[in-house]
Amino acid sequence: FVQQTKWSLHLMTQRALNAESNVEKLKQEISVLQGELESSKVENENLRADQTTDLGAAKHNIDFALQNLHKIITGTNWSIRQLASGVESLHFVAEVLESTGKVSEVEAEKE
Repeated sequence: FVQQTKWSLHLMTQRALNAESNVEKLKQEISVLQGELESSKVENENLRADQTTDLGAAKHNIDFALQNLHKIITGTNWSIRQLASGVESLHFVAEVLESTGKVSEVEAEKE
């Protein structure tokens, strides 16, 4: 009975040592994982900050592009008005020239 008790005690001691060894390994693994978690959190915060910055920069670029587009549209409208005015002037000159030509023909026929 004593022999069996010693053997059981020996087995329990071995199990306890194995368990302690496993606990130490798990504690080290937890420590490594906690470090990775903290790194991931920092990286996540940095990515969110960059995303906000990127969105702000994109909004600024869009606003700038819209301002330039409005300037171009205004300039184009002015050019179109000038062109239409020029066309009207050319039509008037053409009518004057046609009238002058007809008057010249009538005068030539009278002579």
